[in-house]
Amino acid sequence: MGDLEVGIIDDGGSGVPLMLVHGGESDRTQYATLRSHLGPGIRAISYDQRDSGITVNPPVPYTLGDLADDLVALLDALGLQRAHLLGTSFGGTIVQHTAIRHPERVASLVLIATTPSFALCPQTVGELFDMSHDDRQKSVKDFFVTTDGQAELHNRAAQTLVYRDPEKAGRRHDAARQHEVRDRLGEITAPTLIVHGMADLLAPYSGALLMQEQIPNAQLRSIENGRHAIAMEFAKPIAGYIREFLGVSAA
Repeated sequence: MGDLEVGIIDDGGSGVPLMLVHGGESDRTQYATLRSHLGPGIRAISYDQRDSGITVNPPVPYTLGDLADDLVALLDALGLQRAHLLGTSFGGTIVQHTAIRHPERVASLVLIATTPSFALCPQTVGELFDMSHDDRQKSVKDFFVTTDGQAELHNRAAQTLVYRDPEKAGRRHDAARQHEVRDRLGEITAPTLIVHGMADLLAPYSGALLMQEQIPNAQLRSIENGRHAIAMEFAKPIAGYIREFLGVSAA
């Protein structure tokens, strides 16, 4: 992958390969809770994207298309001709671009708390981008977990928001702002599971409805009252949706 060195990887379990693509403010460790519920029959693989975790990349701008190409290069390195791709939030935008750019490499998509366009995101997202790391962690109780989940999950959810220096954060935020695939959703041929919180204040539910409508082979599972961190707060039922979607027998 040229000057890009991906810091491998959390690779656990055996069975159908499922790539876990993390969110914009997180790294590969974001999926610890979801992993614990996936059960047997799934090989869950998570990795650090550019400017994340222990991955090393040159200090140059990049697009979501570049991050999609990185994912495919990682599949090559792992010897995987095709894989199922799961992405949350920013990670969900990466897997959308992967499915459009490299359809032959994608067995299916799982899109969790994501959007087909940055233009659909409220002003709040830009405000979060401009916050300090500490203030962003404090925002978890307002935007990421439900009122019922705050006592148990606030600290754990906040810890998934990792610190990046301004240069690294800026490159990722610039890539996110360029995301626009509303007019290309019909090109996604892979079977697609969309899981979305109906009270998500960062990736509006209207985006999930649009993806369900425009992606030819898509189904939507809605989480009533769910906010942006549904992959953590509702990990157990979502893991069940994923297993059913992938056709993996009950754990």
